[in-house]
Amino acid sequence: MIEESPELFPKEINQGYLMKDRRYSNKLKVYQRRILVNSTTYTIKPSCCMPYMTGLTEEVEKALYFRQFNVPYEALAYAFGHDAMYWYRLETQLGRYPLVGSTIKEPEQLPEHLVADEKHTKLQGQKAYIATTCAQECVLGVSISKKADEKSLTEAYRVFKDEAEQLNPDYSPKTVNVDGWKATLNAWVKLFPQVFIIYCFLHVFLGLKQKSTKHTKAIFTTLSDKWWNCYQACHKSTFAQRARRLYEWAVKNNIPPAMLDKIIKFKQNITNYQVAYQYPNAYRTSNLLDRLMVRMDHRLFDPQYFHGTLQQAQLGIRAWALIHNFAPSTAVTIRKHNGWLSSC
Repeated sequence: MIEESPELFPKEINQGYLMKDRRYSNKLKVYQRRILVNSTTYTIKPSCCMPYMTGLTEEVEKALYFRQFNVPYEALAYAFGHDAMYWYRLETQLGRYPLVGSTIKEPEQLPEHLVADEKHTKLQGQKAYIATTCAQECVLGVSISKKADEKSLTEAYRVFKDEAEQLNPDYSPKTVNVDGWKATLNAWVKLFPQVFIIYCFLHVFLGLKQKSTKHTKAIFTTLSDKWWNCYQACHKSTFAQRARRLYEWAVKNNIPPAMLDKIIKFKQNITNYQVAYQYPNAYRTSNLLDRLMVRMDHRLFDPQYFHGTLQQAQLGIRAWALIHNFAPSTAVTIRKHNGWLSSC
């Protein structure tokens, strides 16, 4: 087992270990072995048991499966026994485990391209932000920040960096797709100086759509066609040329100032959109993260956001991310991904 799954054991175990003793769990009626590695005691827990011996995996996995659909704890207690607080604690304790290390086992599988954004939420009625990092349909980082400034977001995204470096100390992603918020950009550049920032193409379009009214519907329809024509450009030079033509058309046709400002800002930052052409596998839009945030939104809205401490909120949202990564997918999703049974 040490050779097959080295990530489950302390690194020092390669130097040898000693059997110490066995302990009996009155809760679950199973034995646990304890070993000594360099005078440090470790407990070997059977995989059929949940962490902290709170239950048998086979007995609780179906209830936790329903938590990805935000089934209330009271409903789980009615259907599967125990009480609501039992299921709450069972879920929350999952948040103690590293998201990156639990989802990705091999250092070479760490993603080269990421998507990052902040989810607006509330903690005890006050505004808070969940710094979220995703890749390949999985949530690899979630950390709650009380502010959206550079310092706070840097600390929030640092959680992902620290967990990734536990697998590979030299890890640095090639690109990260963001929405253009300056504090987010600075946070990622500070954490990973060599990363290339790619602005999300979709966010600008959504901004244009938000500025559209009934009176400007015809202009917005034409603008949309030209906008996505830019996105579909096959080469960096073609993309830049189409972007210039879009700007010239916008000025010539006197589109509303609020929409024109978006086009001007897009033109000024065009190099941050062109970076994607250097990395064909990079994310040009935040669609991946947005889809996952829809699920996160349900998780936050159903209990009316966070009511406890910051630590409880952190554990809760991290547990949601792990359940999302490991919960069995639907039959349609499994067929779509050539037999993959879950996101991770």
